[in-house]
Amino acid sequence: MVKLESLKKSNQFKKALKERKVHTEFFSIFVAKNFFKPKYKSNLLISFVMKKKIGNAVKRNKIRRKLKAIVQKLLKKKGAINKDYTYIVFGKSKAYTQKHDALLRSMERSFSKIKK
Repeated sequence: MVKLESLKKSNQFKKALKERKVHTEFFSIFVAKNFFKPKYKSNLLISFVMKKKIGNAVKRNKIRRKLKAIVQKLLKKKGAINKDYTYIVFGKSKAYTQKHDALLRSMERSFSKIKK
């Protein structure tokens, strides 16, 4: 099973934010080729970030949980997410009210754009 491993250090975030990016109305994904090794080879390096401007902690955590669940679902599909990349997902406030299916389609489209 693939586990999600988040970035820890500031320089890791800075390096990933300088590379490619994909924006949607619900989230933005920043992508960089893996520049450091995950703890285990099967792990996916991905961090979920919410700005305080979005709302209170309850709202931010709900968005984070929705996006994490979608990524877990996409990992079960073969080839939907490339593990050779480091990802940073910035959630937006529209994701809070959006249905799971719409977020899933949008996330799937975004990750397919990244592959190209």
